[in-house]
Amino acid sequence: MTVPAAPVAGLSTGLIVAERFGVETATFQGEGPSLGHPALFIRLSRCNLTCSRCDTKYTWDWTQFDPREESTKLSVADLVAWAASSPVELVVVTGGEPLLQQQRLVPLVRELLAAGKRIEFETNGTLVPDPALLVDGVRFNVSPKIRSFGQDESKSIVPSALKAFAVSGRAVFKFVATRPADLDRIGELAAVHRLSPVWVMPEGTTADAVLAATRDLADAVAARHWHFTTRLHVLAFAGTRGR
Repeated sequence: MTVPAAPVAGLSTGLIVAERFGVETATFQGEGPSLGHPALFIRLSRCNLTCSRCDTKYTWDWTQFDPREESTKLSVADLVAWAASSPVELVVVTGGEPLLQQQRLVPLVRELLAAGKRIEFETNGTLVPDPALLVDGVRFNVSPKIRSFGQDESKSIVPSALKAFAVSGRAVFKFVATRPADLDRIGELAAVHRLSPVWVMPEGTTADAVLAATRDLADAVAARHWHFTTRLHVLAFAGTRGR
């Protein structure tokens, strides 16, 4: 008699998802160390910050958006099957703040890795990562939000979480800057919390804004010997959702 295979734990777990894209219409990672790499995106809904300059407010700002229209619950099995239908290796899990759902992300990461994917989390760095997520094939692009991004740093800078990422060996630190003066604050945070490597990204939701900020910041970033990243998806797709 054939014994049915035991169900894999966690596959029916539901995640609150704002959108997923990259399978039906190809795209790439637009920021950070993997800039330009083909990528699939799973954007989770909900955030624990309320940054005024946020460009994905449809994941958390229910004064402007209806959560019933902007989010849905999808199982780990559904998300893995969707990602596995594409030959693209890189899966970017972003938000919102994805680590709000990190207990439910553990089975997703396990199954995506088993399917031959590698994973990048885009996180604001306010939540200590579950050790089960700190495994080979996973990287965290940690983006602490400084005051110029429209967020009180007493909420957005969490020393215990930054320390956990810094010592993990699986994180890079990507700061959004609007002007050269922001680099002084980034330098202070990097020194105090021992954040390395540091990446700087110009703030902007239009190509003109990104290019203008790039020119304002480039010399000062280079002088500090930090990494610099653009927002390639904004330049290429004009900020279109799902790209």
